[in-house]
Amino acid sequence: MSDDAGRLAVVEAHRELVSRIEESAARIRALSVATVVVAGLLAASYAFQLALPLTGLKSVTVSLASPVDEGAEVVVLVLALVWLYVGAANLLFLRRVGSRIAEAKQKEREIEKEISP
Repeated sequence: MSDDAGRLAVVEAHRELVSRIEESAARIRALSVATVVVAGLLAASYAFQLALPLTGLKSVTVSLASPVDEGAEVVVLVLALVWLYVGAANLLFLRRVGSRIAEAKQKEREIEKEISP
C-alpha cells in the first residue's frame, strides 16, 4: 500500500510540475508571437529603407545613399533578423515542449490506471 501512496505522490508532483511548465510555455508563446510579429515588421521596414535608394528617391535632410546610413540600416536589419530568428526558435521549442507534455500526460494516465483499483 505504501508503494501505491509513493507512486500517487510522484504522480501529483508530476502534475504540478507539468501545470507550471504549461503556464510558463503559454507566457513564452505569447511573447514569442509578439517578438516574431515585431521583428518581422522591423525587418520589412529596414529592408524597404535599404531598397529606397535603388528607386532614385532621396530625402531632403538625409541622403539615403550615404554609406554611414546604409551601414547603420544593415546593422539594424541584421539585429532585427536575429530577433526574428530567436522568436521563431522559441516558438519551435515550445511546440516540442507541448508535444512532450502531451506524452507525459498520457503516461501519467497510464500510471493512474495501473494504480487505481
